[in-house]
Amino acid sequence: MKHRVVITGMSAVTSLGRDLDTFWNNLMEGKSGVSTIEAFDVSEYSTRIAAEIKDWDPELYIERKEARKMDRYVQFAAAAAQLALKDADLSIAEDTDPERVGVYIGSGIGGLGTWEEQHKVLLEKGPKRVSPFFIPMMIANMASGHVSIITGAKGPNSTTVTACATGSHTIGDSFRLLQNGEADVMLCGGAEATIRPTGLAGFCAMRAMSTRNEEPQRASRPYDADRDGFVMGEGAGVLILESLEHAQKRGARIYAEVIGYGMSGDAHHMTDPDPNGAARCMKKALADAGLKPEDVDYINAHGTSTPVGDISETKAIKEAFGEQAYKLAVSSTKSMTGHLLGAAGGVEAVICGLALTHGTMPPTINLDNQDPECDLDYVPNKPRKADIKVALSNSFGFGGHNATIILKKFEG
Repeated sequence: MKHRVVITGMSAVTSLGRDLDTFWNNLMEGKSGVSTIEAFDVSEYSTRIAAEIKDWDPELYIERKEARKMDRYVQFAAAAAQLALKDADLSIAEDTDPERVGVYIGSGIGGLGTWEEQHKVLLEKGPKRVSPFFIPMMIANMASGHVSIITGAKGPNSTTVTACATGSHTIGDSFRLLQNGEADVMLCGGAEATIRPTGLAGFCAMRAMSTRNEEPQRASRPYDADRDGFVMGEGAGVLILESLEHAQKRGARIYAEVIGYGMSGDAHHMTDPDPNGAARCMKKALADAGLKPEDVDYINAHGTSTPVGDISETKAIKEAFGEQAYKLAVSSTKSMTGHLLGAAGGVEAVICGLALTHGTMPPTINLDNQDPECDLDYVPNKPRKADIKVALSNSFGFGGHNATIILKKFEG
């Protein structure tokens, strides 16, 4: 027998806020978290904007000695995990068996900042001056590792690295572990901190990002005919998933139920998406949830604001949902948060959970001149009140990695 799985805690550490209320209110007001990058000199870059977390102080969440051993992406994950546990009103030591609590937090790239800094040390001062913490600070599994150490979670512990599909894969894989009875609680999601010189230079070289530098808050514009690329973001999104039995036993507040998970590979191209791969992923999630296309009310799209990607996902939604695609509400919250890469799926699952809770669909902002090839209902510019019973979230990554999760309003 498969166990039912529910969401009992959530957190989003982003440029739009570091607590759920601030984050949700900013989404509802259609605010953009994008601004000129302040972390380093960007004068020579074609793109000089990002959804950067300003004035980050890890010591609000982590002891100073430990924070200094963490890359920025791990600091985001550690903060988000603790905020999510607090939101769930869950003490691992007191409320559950620590050996039944797992951690599954991924990152698309990992400790890029640490890599840069230690490479500079190597070149300028030689190998003997490289930090002994270099490797354990940089590797992508350290978000899960540190969160386990900080919280005392001793159950399943793993990491996914599937580019921009990472966050959704960690949630889906955690969902499976709970369904199969291998854990009672999972902390899952994604974290990313790639607003760094090499990260920015690499994406600039690909010509993948917007160069609307004079209008940062209008730069991320999914489905708009004038879009010119994505805008990078940073931060973390973490969810507390529990088996329904465990959540009810401790009297937990339940945001939503996770009911479906699909994954697929394009087998097509490193960076150019194949709509068929994404469509198969959504169909798999629908089948897993036992749903028909008409059962879905809202899609939080991958919607990165790239010319090719937005059209590809639109085609995929039509292939998966048929005529029902034109009756769905689809929005891209990356228009406000920027694209958090490996953290995107975690943050967007949080948004879906909040949308179900508040009965409101977040908008796609900056959608002023809709691309004729993107002809669905993208909830333009203003949030929309609705009785949302089922929400689907898409995440697609370089390499042709696709992940879809489906959340449902909890009904006892």
